[in-house]
Amino acid sequence: MRADRLIQALLLLQGRPQVTAAELARELEVSVPTARRDLDALAMSGVPIYPTRGRGGGWRLIGGARTDLTGLTEGEVTSLLIGLTQSLGAEPERVAAVRKLVRAMPAPFREGAQRVADATVRDIPWGEVQPASVSETVTTLQRAIAARRQVRIEYDGTQGVVTRELVPLVVGSRGARWYLLAAPAATEAGTADAERLRTYRVDRVLSASALAVPGAAPDGFDLAGEWARMVERVEDLRGSVRATLRVQPWAVRALTDRFGAQARMLEGEPDAEGRAAVEVSAHRIDALAEQLAGWTSVAEVLGPPEVRDELRRLGERIVERYA
Repeated sequence: MRADRLIQALLLLQGRPQVTAAELARELEVSVPTARRDLDALAMSGVPIYPTRGRGGGWRLIGGARTDLTGLTEGEVTSLLIGLTQSLGAEPERVAAVRKLVRAMPAPFREGAQRVADATVRDIPWGEVQPASVSETVTTLQRAIAARRQVRIEYDGTQGVVTRELVPLVVGSRGARWYLLAAPAATEAGTADAERLRTYRVDRVLSASALAVPGAAPDGFDLAGEWARMVERVEDLRGSVRATLRVQPWAVRALTDRFGAQARMLEGEPDAEGRAAVEVSAHRIDALAEQLAGWTSVAEVLGPPEVRDELRRLGERIVERYA
């Protein structure tokens, strides 16, 4: 709609010293003549913009780029970006909205907003089917990233509850679970030590607070690449034990949805009973057996023997408890 384009054009003019028709056309995904007509329409409607001719020319707001046309403060802008990035789903419309909003922001606000957008990942689930509400901890971490501040967290890990002062670098989710990629500062200026990068589960963060000391990623730090490497490592841990099943055809979809990336269909024809071959995996034998126990009526574990034995022991414990 043209009204929507005019608002976007006004926001772009607000956020930049000057905008050319070609730049506006790229941002709004329209032709250059359409962009020129939109700029003319803004000027005719009373918006204080004017064109500058010649080499290096373009359209400007009278008085230069201003930060008060929307009435948003820097804190409100950051809150808006945090809300958009935390929203479930990564459909093209939401991604485009974040991108356009960041580009349209006033220059003083844009840097922090861009850090939030770049450092927040919404990823495909690891077998999760129910979304969870986003904790205040995620918001605290995102605000620290926007402000380039270190955080102090209390973390309930394998060594018990520990306190860490870290530079938050990436906040992301796989399904309903959120993760933090962070590292201690390596310099007095607060540059993160990428060699000491660690992954923290946000649901195990007991408390988090931003510190009044700087903290930022080192130059050239690959946010997306580090997230992808973390996912690969966790996938390897989660999938170190595998089992082959025969599953009733009507239950295949439900089982593979539940196991998510830890399930895959195997090649080959169904057996005499019409059951399909499926492989599932987990990080430990007992964990895999516990997950499979609920599927006993529709799935038979063919192997390995260790998983079958663990299922038998689990069944014996259930019988002993409830006999």
